[in-house]
Amino acid sequence: MIYLDYQATTPLAPEARAAMLPWLGGPETAGFANPHSPHVAGRAAAAVVEAAREQVAALLPPGGRVIFTSGATEALNLAIIGSGARRLAVSAIEHAAVLDASRFVDPAPAMLRVDGEGLVSADAALPGGVGLVAVMQVNNEIGTIQPVEALADAAHTAGALFLCDAVQGAGKLAPPTNADMIALSAHKLYGPKGIGALWVRDGLTLTPLIHGGGQEQGLRSGTLSPALCAAFGAAAALALARQEADAAHVAALWQAAHAALPGFTLNGSVARRWLGNLNIRRDGLDVAGLMSDLRDIAFSAGSACASGSGRPSHVLRAIGLSDRAARGSIRLGFGRYTTMAEIAEATARIVAAAKAQDE
Repeated sequence: MIYLDYQATTPLAPEARAAMLPWLGGPETAGFANPHSPHVAGRAAAAVVEAAREQVAALLPPGGRVIFTSGATEALNLAIIGSGARRLAVSAIEHAAVLDASRFVDPAPAMLRVDGEGLVSADAALPGGVGLVAVMQVNNEIGTIQPVEALADAAHTAGALFLCDAVQGAGKLAPPTNADMIALSAHKLYGPKGIGALWVRDGLTLTPLIHGGGQEQGLRSGTLSPALCAAFGAAAALALARQEADAAHVAALWQAAHAALPGFTLNGSVARRWLGNLNIRRDGLDVAGLMSDLRDIAFSAGSACASGSGRPSHVLRAIGLSDRAARGSIRLGFGRYTTMAEIAEATARIVAAAKAQDE
């Protein structure tokens, strides 16, 4: 299997797996202890959680706190609903976690349009009375990098909070230093599934979504998993240490993949994008047939969260593509563990399979 779906999830880093194992626990160890218990084993588990919190916080701006959640979806819901804002503005290409949570609060949130390259204007007009603006750092479908710091400034000028979904950018790009809240997910930066975080600027008060014991700083009740926290922390520390090397690696992969796919057109900006994402289209391409012919190559016809819906991508429609063009698009995602040989084999087979459809 050649895995080219890094936007959907990334492989678990060996270092993250190693950090997790001692805290999965068995009856012969104390690694299973509840980190909220006061005894020695519980305090040891709590220390692991706090060490991981510091490792994750190192990816984020100073002057805030990290709240562990079950994933980015919960983090985004906590930010949007917990903020208390009633009038929202979001980009037209946000993830469903932002769009659906925003519509839960505000049935008609203001939509910030993107241009044909998939970029929100840095001076986008915000509606009067807006309380929260949400724009993602890197789009999960087409990889475009948004001017989030300029948009955060605009939100603050309008008297609104700014939320950044940094799921695809965390550990890869510098975070927006002036955001009020930032959401991230462990399994998008080589950590485990089932854990994410919300960074909250100091002084900002949120209303919790989940009530119970108030374990996570009063904002998220429930027992934390030391194993998941430890793995998340290790993955975050590794991402920070390897940030430049990882970026150089994916840039080389992107250049090779893009050059090896003649007849395909790039979706989204060339200049302002994360190069681990190559979203391309070909006139008349039968994507379902292509995926069937190449079952041992894992790639996407869109975001994993929308696959199988039968609906054209709202992101591709937002950049002006017709439904037909959107349905003829594929997304290749690669990262730290992708090899140049895999790119060469996958692209050659994609080109051959696409040409075979024309015969």
